[in-house]
Parts: sequence; structure tokens; C-alpha cells
Amino acid sequence: MDLEQRFPTASVVVPTFNRLADLQQVVRAVHDQIGAGESPCELVVVNDGSGDGTRDWLDAHARELDLRVVHQPNAGPAKARNRGVAASTGSVVLFLGDDTVPRDGWLREHLEAHRLKAHAESFIAVLGYTAFPEDLDSPFLRWINEFGAQFGYALIDDPTTVPFNFFYTSNISLPRSAFDELGGFREDFPAAAWEDIEFAYRAVNAGLRICYNPRARTTHHHWIEVTSFCARQRKSGLSAAIFADLHPELESFLAVPCVRPVTPMSRVKRVLYRVWTALGELIPGIWSENVYRALLDSHYLEGLAAGLSRRQRV
Repeated sequence: MDLEQRFPTASVVVPTFNRLADLQQVVRAVHDQIGAGESPCELVVVNDGSGDGTRDWLDAHARELDLRVVHQPNAGPAKARNRGVAASTGSVVLFLGDDTVPRDGWLREHLEAHRLKAHAESFIAVLGYTAFPEDLDSPFLRWINEFGAQFGYALIDDPTTVPFNFFYTSNISLPRSAFDELGGFREDFPAAAWEDIEFAYRAVNAGLRICYNPRARTTHHHWIEVTSFCARQRKSGLSAAIFADLHPELESFLAVPCVRPVTPMSRVKRVLYRVWTALGELIPGIWSENVYRALLDSHYLEGLAAGLSRRQRV
């Protein structure tokens, strides 16, 4: 039995913006797995208007690394992924982040799951596991990865049926036919926030089932500081306003009823949360999940309030 019979054809789609050093690791890791004969597979990289030399590097190494390269003006990850899928040929699409490096066996784990489900159920997505490298370990990173605002792997109760809000495009795969049938990602989300979950909400309602395979592992080579993640949460809130406008039935899920005016007392609390979070990174044992959540929620709700106000004015 040859590889075409054993595995579906596959396209790995990687959108990228100004992360050349990380992207090089990702591309070479995927190339090595393809070269090892793990599946008939192609790698599609979409350069989303990078200005750090990404374009030149991709063009120079496209033939050597057997890359399919797409360049576009900066338009955000949703449009970049859509263009990547449009340029691809595989029957299964694997979305990968430009800073999430696949570990050995990642490709095989994804495709084996699709092969096993091909006859019984064609409409599934396979979610892999992404972890920070050990040298970037901290209480805050562990929390946002397992229980927090970035990922929430420890919250998955049933790996055979995962809720739509666990559709993480840094490490997930699904049939190309399902993606095309649903029209891909909406391109009116300006940042990397909620555009993947909005797609998943539509997909699950249309019959997609998300399965979790923690053996399909990647390593997230991206140091995240509390301050930068708070800024990310505010952007997430801005995008959540778009999501709520598209799907009013999800207002409670998106915490729209929790939006409150910013007061002097709430600002003082935020400063205290920041101090406590900083101490938790330095002193083992004093970090608090409740403090992390309160700090990040305050920034998210601030962004959500701004986004709702902006859309009401429009």
C-alpha cells in the first residue's frame, strides 16, 4: 500500500508577519517531516506584508525547500489563511503558526486521525497540542497555555468532542472540502483574535466535530510578557465586538453583559493586579489564578467596550 492510499494529501498553511527567525525554524521542521516520507504533502507560506526580509528569504529558498509562496500586502491572518488555502491542493488543510515549530510525528498524527475517520466521518477537525519550550517556563505562561486566555488544553473534558472555542489555528487540521463549504475565515476581523473561533462556531453548527490529539505537538517559541499580553487582550476585546455583532446569540459567551464604565477604583485595582502578577513571576508559590484572570479580563472588557462603542457610532 503506497502513501497515497495510506494518508490523505495535505497542505500545511502558514501565514506569517515579521517573524523571519521563527518562520525559518517552522519551515525547516515541516520540510523535514515531509522529506521523511510521512505523507504526500505541500507547504504553503503566505507572507502578510512582512518588512523584515521574509519576502526575500522565501523567494530565495522556495525551490530548495519545495515551498509554495504567496505574498500579499498586510491584511491580517484571516485573509492570509484564506489565500493560503486557495493556493493549496491538498484534501486536508493543516494550519500552523509562524512561531509554532512541529515536533517529530506532528504531521503523521494529524493525517492518521483524518485517515481513520475518512470513511466513517469526513467532517472532523483535529486539534493538536502546543506548549512553550522549557527554557521559557513561568507561572504566567503555564496558566495562559493550560487554563488561560491563549489556550486552555487542561480544560478539555472530552477529547473526542471539543467545543468550538478551542479551534486554535496555531495547530489544527480539517478537510479542505469543509473549509471551502463554509467560505473560510471572515476577513473583517482586523487582528489575530476571534476570526478562527467565529469560523469554528459556524463550522460546528454545520456539523464539524473537533477532536483533540495531544500527540500532534508543536513548540511555541514566543516569549510573552504580562504587559504585552494585556495589550493583546484589549485587541481581543475589540475583535469580540465584531463577533458579537455577527452573532448576537453569543453576547453572554463574549461577556458583553459584563462591560462596565472604567472608574478610578477599577484603575487602582488594575495596578494592584499588575504588581501581584509581577511578584508571582519572581516569587514561587504566590501567583494567583484569580489575579491573572482579573487582570486580563479588565483589559479584554476595556477593548470590548471600545469596540462596541465604535460599532454603535458606525
